[in-house]
Amino acid sequence: MLTIGEFSNICKVSTKTLRYYAEIGLLEPSEVNPENGYRYYAIEQLERMLFINRLKEYSFSLDEIKAILQSEEVQDDSLYLALVQKKKKIEKQVHNYRQILTQLEDDITAVRQGKSIMAYMEDIDVQLVELPKMYLLSIRKSVQVEDYPTEYRNCFGKLFKRIAVDKLTIAGAPMALFHSSEFSPSGLDTEFAIPVKEYATGTRDFCPGLCLKTVVQGYTQLSSIYAKQIKWAEKEGYQGTNALFEAYVTDPSQVTDEMDHITEVYYPVKKISL
Repeated sequence: MLTIGEFSNICKVSTKTLRYYAEIGLLEPSEVNPENGYRYYAIEQLERMLFINRLKEYSFSLDEIKAILQSEEVQDDSLYLALVQKKKKIEKQVHNYRQILTQLEDDITAVRQGKSIMAYMEDIDVQLVELPKMYLLSIRKSVQVEDYPTEYRNCFGKLFKRIAVDKLTIAGAPMALFHSSEFSPSGLDTEFAIPVKEYATGTRDFCPGLCLKTVVQGYTQLSSIYAKQIKWAEKEGYQGTNALFEAYVTDPSQVTDEMDHITEVYYPVKKISL
């Protein structure tokens, strides 16, 4: 048997943490002296503690670790699934940090050269275009920002399946329309849509008309595009009339080099009468 101090030293975990783990039922002492309250741990519990530490290194929460340890499923299957899911999450975080690092390096270079880190806004091109009426086959729902990639795949998968079953003709690139007037904790009011030639059950008229258009190459933060378009509209005497929307010229899931990803960003507007 090991005292709580010995156990703490071997596993590099504070005694305070061990007492908390016992309190939440994650790792309880093998024995507690009823007279003085001293806690003792069995040698076999060292492996369980090291297992907990390993999962914490992978950013598992204590609740997640406890669920894995108490799973009624086959232990190896439950652990395998949990590790695979965590791996995907960390890979996404690594990808995001790489993008942030690249942007940070660009900003450092700009500042070193005496430029503003917002100078890139000057290179965002805004065009005034007229878009014709179209029929949209769509799915509209509230989507959390972190769930957008999954909802993109699921919703467009359903739409393409419907197009194939009903033998409809695709008339344009897949689109996402953002109907939210402001950010909401419930998610973004998003409409995933595909233009089709035929007017069929489930389709709707969409008349974007006059729009500001910006072609984006890569994964530039779209908030910057929207900011530039709104600034352009105010300067030139236009105001927004409808939901912002994006047209995906290339399928993000099929692009290996992010600079090959092309998105068209549209902001429906009208001329302000003087």
